[in-house]
Amino acid sequence: MMLAFRVAGQFFFITDSVPILTSLYVALIPALVLISILTFKRFKLSGFENIVAGVLLVLPGMVLDMFIIQFFEHIFPNMASNSATTFGSWLMWAYSIVLLTSIVVGLRKNS
Repeated sequence: MMLAFRVAGQFFFITDSVPILTSLYVALIPALVLISILTFKRFKLSGFENIVAGVLLVLPGMVLDMFIIQFFEHIFPNMASNSATTFGSWLMWAYSIVLLTSIVVGLRKNS
């Protein structure tokens, strides 16, 4: 994913266009819900294991993204430096989706 931003982020992560930015936020929901659920099913996780898996899925990315956002201009020279804030917001949105999916699936399987 980061490679896509490094190579072509300036073409699709357009922070000046509200419709494009909104569609990026909205498109992330079904994509990450599907990826998360398929991952949980692939490893035959149950109940609380789904919640732990969600945390383990996002934690490494969150740690790395701390540095990526801090050094945004150097890592993504093709993107405008004022996109860093929106990029960070979009990443937190993505992590929230995965965590919420893992909680909902985990609690549903515990019931």
